[in-house]
Amino acid sequence: MIRVAIIGFGKIAADQHLPAIASDSRFELVGVATPAGDPDIGVPWYGDAAEMLAAMDGAADAIAICTPPAARYALARDALQAGFDVLLEKPPTTTLGELDALEALARAQGRVLYTAWHSQYAPGVAPAAAALAGAEIDTLHISWREDVRKWHPGQEWIWDAGGFGVFDTGINALSILSQIVAVPLLVRAATLSVPENRQAPIAATIEFVGANWQAEFDWRFDAGEEWLIQITTCDGRRVELRDGGARLLVNGVDQPLEEDREYPQIYDRFATLIDARACAVDREPLRIAADAFMVARRESVAAFR
Repeated sequence: MIRVAIIGFGKIAADQHLPAIASDSRFELVGVATPAGDPDIGVPWYGDAAEMLAAMDGAADAIAICTPPAARYALARDALQAGFDVLLEKPPTTTLGELDALEALARAQGRVLYTAWHSQYAPGVAPAAAALAGAEIDTLHISWREDVRKWHPGQEWIWDAGGFGVFDTGINALSILSQIVAVPLLVRAATLSVPENRQAPIAATIEFVGANWQAEFDWRFDAGEEWLIQITTCDGRRVELRDGGARLLVNGVDQPLEEDREYPQIYDRFATLIDARACAVDREPLRIAADAFMVARRESVAAFR
């Protein structure tokens, strides 16, 4: 039995991590740390992460970190140094340097570090990778649009420096691309649309190295959600992932897929890594996002309130 505790208990922990842990007989939830108050889920609650790490000495094996990104490096460092294996929600850290330091620490300590990019487990992703295997890509277009007021209500941290802004969502698309495109995605240019009263972008466009490879992220979309990746190959194949990877069309035909089990698969992988005493650190989605921020032209747009 893998005894796991959660640090940070917001929407993603309550809606995804909690049921995934409960559905896997290899895991037992033994504690939760959140300053928001006791979530009353039948396990010990701690208002402070350091207090929980101390209390969990000998009582937990692993820590799942589900806080906002800015806090994750220090929390993961402390958990690894305290002897716990660590699962990091996406994005795992705010910088590549932090992530590289955590991986080095985990390997030096003989601990497991796992970056859990949940969209990589969407049911259409592996079949899309198979459909594109060996093909040369001609065009690639991402449209990742949603309403920030619906998906991130009251989350002020997401607008701060290091909060990622629209890339908190867009990085899901980048994580999928890193699995289905065989060549590295190199950023040629980008534009970040930043509200005049915020530090992080509400929309972004990215141009990749390639004849017609581009991405569009936008949080001002109020007509539902559009989580779409469209790829054409040089031999005329059309591969389209819709609904964040929940649907796959090849040459316009819907493909049969397994049920959507993103977070159960994440915990299945975590259990496998713990059993093997192995790390799985995928830095590519964060690298692509960091490259976009590095080269981007910034434009000021209307205030977001």
